[in-house]
Amino acid sequence: MQFAVDRTAVHGRPALRVRGELDVATVAQLARCVEAELSAAPRALVVDLTDTAFMDSSGARQLARTAKRAAETGTALQVVCPRANSPVRLVIDLLELDRLVPVVETAGLTDGEVGS
Repeated sequence: MQFAVDRTAVHGRPALRVRGELDVATVAQLARCVEAELSAAPRALVVDLTDTAFMDSSGARQLARTAKRAAETGTALQVVCPRANSPVRLVIDLLELDRLVPVVETAGLTDGEVGS
């Protein structure tokens, strides 16, 4: 699977859907996309790892950087990674990344939003 970061929306919030292998060779592309989104200072941002086949430590480090940068801009961040995506969840769990990054099973609604 070729790596791609697709700009989309989840419940009206900007989202980045990461497909393929998030590793040292592709992490710069995600970093550029994250910075482009956060430069607009959105209220919220979703990073969706549902279709991410693999993540190494550089990908995990980028997620931590994304969380820090989102906090600096006042952006509520959600990183979606279902437990069924065991290759990526394994890295998240082993590194206890969920202590730094808000990792969720699905992109939920925030207070004040209404689902369809």
